[in-house]
Amino acid sequence: METKAISLKYLFFPRNNQWLKRILLVFSFILFDYFSTIIFCNAPYQEANLYARGFMENFGITAGLTLFVLLANMPIYVTLTLDSHLVKFPPKIETIAELIVDLLFAWFVAGLHFSGGTSWFWNASNLTRNLIGAVLYIFLVLLIIKPYKRH
Repeated sequence: METKAISLKYLFFPRNNQWLKRILLVFSFILFDYFSTIIFCNAPYQEANLYARGFMENFGITAGLTLFVLLANMPIYVTLTLDSHLVKFPPKIETIAELIVDLLFAWFVAGLHFSGGTSWFWNASNLTRNLIGAVLYIFLVLLIIKPYKRH
């Protein structure tokens, strides 16, 4: 009877390079928000996100924000990593799926984190900051990941 050992590398690192690049790109926006909050936030009440504020009030600004960011964003990382191992679409469907993923990440992850990160020093509306973050994410996807060249 043959047993197959599951390595941590298999679980935690995407198999497909385009997903690894996407994860790094998404987490660069998350880390931008994280570091700008660490730098500019002097008291938990200044944080607009109620969940992050709760963690910051209970564990301190740095520890609370770090714990919140890890817990809140782990599902994104796990989903993309598992998807890179488990799902193999035909090329046409893969292109559509990646487009949908990029549009969702552009608005809900990159846009929100860009808006949150810049809210500390840029007095523009949330919609403006979110839109600029989403456009910046899409631009970087086209520049770095180049989904249009694979198929």
